[in-house]
Amino acid sequence: MLRLRVKEVAAKKKLNMNKLSQISQVSYHVVQDIYRNPFRIVSTDTINRLADALGVPATELLEDAPNLNEKADKD
Repeated sequence: MLRLRVKEVAAKKKLNMNKLSQISQVSYHVVQDIYRNPFRIVSTDTINRLADALGVPATELLEDAPNLNEKADKD
């Protein structure tokens, strides 16, 4: 399962949601939703826009996270 690291990378770059939204031209509500739910499904276009705005490769915004449902099934 992929997890978006937008919030963490933006914090390192000292960008708040509003500024990131403006620079990336991604809706503020989409950015806000990504901050609240880093497992949200987003398009590659959105990931690329955010990565460009943050000055990082798109791959830096993605993290392989364990699937919480699979972990619960094993317990």
